[in-house]
Amino acid sequence: MLAGAMKETCGGNLLENQPQRHYGVTSPISLAPPRERDYLYTQKLTEALKPFGVFESEEELNCRSAVLGKLNNLVKEWIAEVGENKNFPSSSCGGKIFTFGSYRLGVHTKGADIDTLCVAPRYVERSDFFQSFFEKLKLQDGIRNLRAVEDAYVPVIKFEFDGIEIDLVFARLAVQTISDNLDLRDDSHLRSLDIRCIRSLNGCRVTDEILHLVPNKENFRLTLRAIKLWAKRRGIYSNVLGFLGGVSWAMLVARTCQLFPNALASTLVHKFFEFFSTWAWPNPVLLKQPEESNLNLPVWDPRVNPADRYHLMPIITPAYPQQNSTYNVSTSTRTVMVEEFKKALTVTKEIFEGKSDWPKLLEAPNFFQKYKHYIVLTASSSTEKHHLEWVGLVESKIRVLVGNLERNEFITLAHVNPQSFPGARGQYKESNYVSKWFLGIMFKKAENAESVSIDLTYDIQSFTDTVYRQASNINMLKDDMRIEATHLKKKQLHYYLPADYLQKRKKSMPDIGHHTCRLELKRTSVDDGCLDSYRNADVGTQCRDIPSFNDICRSSALKETKRSAILQRASIFAIREKPSSSMQSLAVKGLSIPAVGSVLDSTVAVKTAPLPPNACSIPAVVGQNLILAPTHSQQHLDAIASMSAKNASAHKRGHSPSTEECFKRLRDAGKCSSLGDIMPVPGSDTLRSQRLSSTELPDSSSPIPSSSIRVVKNSIRLTLNR
Repeated sequence: MLAGAMKETCGGNLLENQPQRHYGVTSPISLAPPRERDYLYTQKLTEALKPFGVFESEEELNCRSAVLGKLNNLVKEWIAEVGENKNFPSSSCGGKIFTFGSYRLGVHTKGADIDTLCVAPRYVERSDFFQSFFEKLKLQDGIRNLRAVEDAYVPVIKFEFDGIEIDLVFARLAVQTISDNLDLRDDSHLRSLDIRCIRSLNGCRVTDEILHLVPNKENFRLTLRAIKLWAKRRGIYSNVLGFLGGVSWAMLVARTCQLFPNALASTLVHKFFEFFSTWAWPNPVLLKQPEESNLNLPVWDPRVNPADRYHLMPIITPAYPQQNSTYNVSTSTRTVMVEEFKKALTVTKEIFEGKSDWPKLLEAPNFFQKYKHYIVLTASSSTEKHHLEWVGLVESKIRVLVGNLERNEFITLAHVNPQSFPGARGQYKESNYVSKWFLGIMFKKAENAESVSIDLTYDIQSFTDTVYRQASNINMLKDDMRIEATHLKKKQLHYYLPADYLQKRKKSMPDIGHHTCRLELKRTSVDDGCLDSYRNADVGTQCRDIPSFNDICRSSALKETKRSAILQRASIFAIREKPSSSMQSLAVKGLSIPAVGSVLDSTVAVKTAPLPPNACSIPAVVGQNLILAPTHSQQHLDAIASMSAKNASAHKRGHSPSTEECFKRLRDAGKCSSLGDIMPVPGSDTLRSQRLSSTELPDSSSPIPSSSIRVVKNSIRLTLNR
């Protein structure tokens, strides 16, 4: 009976009468109709998804529809007012709200926001949208947390309307009026538009094209719900961090549906993992053949654009202008995702063999048991408003750090955990809000030698320079914004995380609400590639067992003094070459840390970083007038910071700049006599005045900020033992 009901819901009894249509760039792999057991497996899959809140009730859906109706009426009223002020007849007025993203695809979850687009006629300017319409929203009942992000890659107004979060972007078309039956898939609407309007329209055009290119929308939606939940549970759902975002997952699922047009969701989930675990990346995934157009907009085409040839996992949007939605993917993130595809394939095989069930597919891994070495990246500030901005910027640039680490010849993998964690406030003076991200690091084992010296200073310093550079260019940098990068071994993680995150555990049930949320961050990525609105619920569990940094400093003061004396006599950067007797002598002096699977030795603790024992840190502090300063030429730093982590042919760096060069620069900058000496640099007024005039967000090509801040130079140097 259950299978019969499921068959009717999925339209299985109509398959024989449906004409077979060709979808995608190739013929289907299989046209086989679903079997009886496929309906049972699909029903079990649906039941497994329900505890995770992926389905909304009818009441919640009606509430969303009502809010969108109110917003659409507001837009029409506002456009009529603008037309009247500009002496346009009311008959030519018109405007409309469109939706895109997960809501338009029909796969949004409980509490998710709604991505919306306001389309206006030609006489409505973008400045009208961010001024008069913004003011109109202020006066509207039911609207809270209203803010405008006008300088974003895709400018947006964000607010809550009757408890539902809305992201609203704007586009004006080169037409006199906007009709209610407007079809945005028509390429002619892109004519004579500026780039910001084209970007704003792109979300709707891509979403509508995806729905148009799948054979069965209901099977597509259920499959996509399952895949998105699986990706979030496995920690590989984040476009901004170099994994895949919602649109990319939707296109992969849509391609699977094209290849198996008659399959149900349970089969499609299995085929998804089977197909993409063996896909020959970087061959692109396409939902349809790219179409030519005479609009001369830039499109993804490796035959024409050399940069496109270095994309590692291209998934191409189906709407013109075609773009790669996964340009952030790096070697490490692709490796992690392909590994997860293969693991999931093993589980789905067991499910169809009757050896397992769907909850096993949704088990969350324990990231903190996977690696022996970690880098913890800490962003802190003193106010909630500053922290919302600061963590958004820092998170959007973590992929730069991943790329830097990947280019280190001794690192084979840099795996960032998309979840951020709060820090205990007592650890940071004058920092009430703290967020931490963890990167698992896999080092190459030392071969043909007892030990190999490694220096991570330059890799991390170029990342922090990039963050501060962009913060200054968009006039965001405040005196309370700080970054700190610290190396940890797995056994030291308990200083930074609650014990329940470090236990070996497997959860097949959702852990939503397992902890109270201290600070919920809803922000817009300022990343210069896409508009990514995402939620980060910082777990509010306090780490009571974390000692204060001052206590740790006092307990290890003598050891730190001895090590600092050694560091003052040693070179700032360890030589990244073949193991030599000089490297072995460094290991004797206490500069030793094991590779994965090697014997544990001692590590370096940097003098000015009051951290848990044996931790190595590079702080970049603005609060007490401290910042990590560049020690390399501007040209060399910019080349590294701007180099794409996706460049498969990028050479690993064998060593840092020479010791003599580094000491020379230190002497020129401030005649430093020791590693921790402090040097003055020019004033912050000039820093703030260096903001770029371009409407695009600047990146690594911008000048490094210099301000009335003092510079502390530290290093992270390790030795891998065989």
